[in-house]
Amino acid sequence: MPFSSPLSFTVAERFLKYVTIDTQSDPGSASCPSTEKQKDLGRLLVDELQQMGVKDAHLDDFGYVYATIPSNSDHENIPVICFCSHMDTAPDCSGTGVKPIVHKNYRGVDIILPDDTSQIIKMTEHPDLENQLGNDLVTASGTTLLGADNKAGVAEIMDACYQLMQHPEITHGTIRILFTPDEEIGRGVDKADIDKLGAYAAYTIDGESAGNMENETFSADGAKLTIHGVSVHPGFAKGKMESAIKIAGQIIAALPYELSPEGTEGKQGFVHPVAIAGHVETASIDFIIRDFEDELLAAHADVIRGIAAAVLRGHPGASFELETKPQYRNMKKVLDQHPQIVGYGMEAMKRAGLQAKLCSIRGGTDGSRLSFMGLPCPNIFAGEHAFHSKQEWVSVQDMQKAVLTILHLCMVWEEKGL
Repeated sequence: MPFSSPLSFTVAERFLKYVTIDTQSDPGSASCPSTEKQKDLGRLLVDELQQMGVKDAHLDDFGYVYATIPSNSDHENIPVICFCSHMDTAPDCSGTGVKPIVHKNYRGVDIILPDDTSQIIKMTEHPDLENQLGNDLVTASGTTLLGADNKAGVAEIMDACYQLMQHPEITHGTIRILFTPDEEIGRGVDKADIDKLGAYAAYTIDGESAGNMENETFSADGAKLTIHGVSVHPGFAKGKMESAIKIAGQIIAALPYELSPEGTEGKQGFVHPVAIAGHVETASIDFIIRDFEDELLAAHADVIRGIAAAVLRGHPGASFELETKPQYRNMKKVLDQHPQIVGYGMEAMKRAGLQAKLCSIRGGTDGSRLSFMGLPCPNIFAGEHAFHSKQEWVSVQDMQKAVLTILHLCMVWEEKGL
């Protein structure tokens, strides 16, 4: 270790506190942040940063936390590096009343969550548990998600800030911190001020297994299919009514399994209906469309369009339209132009004693959009597992390894520069 004294980690204590603060984002809200309660965590983080001595830490009107740790190096021309995590939790599963539980010295047995004993975390279903024997695992109690996605990343960055302020022997350039709202609903960097950050590179701390770095994400589009049916009084509807609701159901039922999330893996893309609304006259289906190849997004949208056209051939009075909208793109296209940024991240994980592995993620991070906003940004592990579910878990030891990785990454950039 290059530190003059052992680190006293604070990451677990921070994490256990942060997850009890409800920060669920809301896709139905047009405000930024989408829920004001996300600012509750933001205000706490600012207060803690200021208590550490990070003088410029602040929360803006949009719910973003910014902070700067000044350089303590004699080296010149060290690029500014940013670390980023999101504060919100997913709308998929309740984040209200989270009760974190620490399971000490995990021995490989099933973990039965006490508030809903049907929620059982099994090694057969969570293979990374094989790497956690003897570690301390944190779960929720069974009725909510845990919020490790991404409060593990938030806690890890916060502990890294604490260590940098406590250990001046850890030499580094200027470090920027960014905590974002609304990542889980695809709006995490809508109001991020890239000029204010002034960074050369960034790293989101929002990945899964310890030692993993992700330099490739899905490319993503959203799509809305609107169906116009024929509404007639149900008492006089024979041969006349063409229910948009029933047409929507037929379209969903006709979607191919091999193009669904549950039927794909690896580099395979998918089409996924995520919401449906309407009545007899008009109904709509919201889709997310994902693939690692940009050009396949349009082909996947054509599948939806073709199914809708085929179904509506049996409903001559009905019609439909499909609108698509870009959401984010595969960050690998940007990161391949900056191999040093990914390379330094891999070096930092190795220095932290990890077996570094470069991965693709079947999803996206704030880094996907930041990369195309001029801030190249791969994703480093946070240790979170089974995210968006009641069986979400993280290990204390993996969170500590993430803190070490952040600290080593600061030192690698100070040592090697551009």
